[in-house]
Amino acid sequence: MVGVVLSAVITATILVTGAVAQVLGTEPGAASPQQRPCMDRGWRFPVVEMSGGPREVLWKGPTRSWAKGAIIVLHGGGGEHVQWCVSNLGLTAAQVRFSELAVEEGFAVFLLNSSSEVRDNQGRVCGKIWDDEVRDRPNLDLPFIEQVIRQVMPPLRPTGSEDAVFLTGLSSGGYMTVRAATHFNALVTAFAPVSSGDPYGWHRRCEAGLAPRIKVEGAGYDNETGKQITERASCASPSYPNEARWDDGKALTKPSFRLFHHEMDGINDLSCAVKAARQLNAHGYPSEPDFLLRGGRRSLANHLWQDEYNRPILDFFASRLDR
Repeated sequence: MVGVVLSAVITATILVTGAVAQVLGTEPGAASPQQRPCMDRGWRFPVVEMSGGPREVLWKGPTRSWAKGAIIVLHGGGGEHVQWCVSNLGLTAAQVRFSELAVEEGFAVFLLNSSSEVRDNQGRVCGKIWDDEVRDRPNLDLPFIEQVIRQVMPPLRPTGSEDAVFLTGLSSGGYMTVRAATHFNALVTAFAPVSSGDPYGWHRRCEAGLAPRIKVEGAGYDNETGKQITERASCASPSYPNEARWDDGKALTKPSFRLFHHEMDGINDLSCAVKAARQLNAHGYPSEPDFLLRGGRRSLANHLWQDEYNRPILDFFASRLDR
């Protein structure tokens, strides 16, 4: 594993009552079997206790200061945060290499784990995904992300560290990246959604059943076309009258973004990324040109995190430090 095991053990549980948080302790031996291989590689695990129950975080940073700030990583639907610190499958190896490279280059990396409690507006269970769309109830994940930024990170940040906070995520985690970066635009320095689209302009239709569920149950649809986002041109529309109202953290200067995706993504059509960029620009978010991979056939494989994204994402984040 690239990077050095941190000497500081994060023994933190964040207990939240309203806006109040208190830091308490946990021991490494309490790690789950899934977390232990990450712990063996130097990752630590604060647990954030929210009103709906405990939420998991894994983190690792450079041995000294966080010279380039911190990156929050949001996994894809049906995934786990541990897939970014240890890989038993070739499909997730590129994700682990991203985390390793980030720590090696001076970023602290925070891996957040979604719940399995998300339901759609009809109350149907959606599976293990992020609460990445606008629904008729309080969001389950925005308070979690806020506590990581405001309460978990500050006591861990070594003296002399860069205080920049970056967001990236894959698929459902990419949609949640856009949602969180706009909701907390005064707290986020820059963001890089991967294989994702516009969280304010789509919805899921999930399946009735009992929570929790490990896999994703249901499908995503564009609000304008009514098409499933797997279909060609599913998010292509001349205007967006059915867009939900956008969150706005009232930043004086909004964070910049860069989209990363594949033109032959068979799960989240290219048109959905185009729509996301157009809407972000329309709401005042400056952008760098998309990083677009080309070639091949439309497939699930082209939806996944690619090694080709790793260096450009880190370079993009590093370029924001002097802005």
